[in-house]
Amino acid sequence: MGSNLTGWHGLILLLVVLLLFAAPKLPGLARSLGQSITIFRGEVKKPPADDEMAPVSEPSATDDATKPGA
Repeated sequence: MGSNLTGWHGLILLLVVLLLFAAPKLPGLARSLGQSITIFRGEVKKPPADDEMAPVSEPSATDDATKPGA
């Protein structure tokens, strides 16, 4: 009997076991997955902040001369 099991049989058996033992946790899992997708979509659509796009300026020789105590 065990030799006639195929991949589809195993998948259906796994689905039945998940429904029997994990049914109370499935709504919470689906809710957290939905929230994660919503946050991800918001982050993807959000334009980058100006601080992230500002080029980094290197100090010049005149900056050292204008500092007090130099």
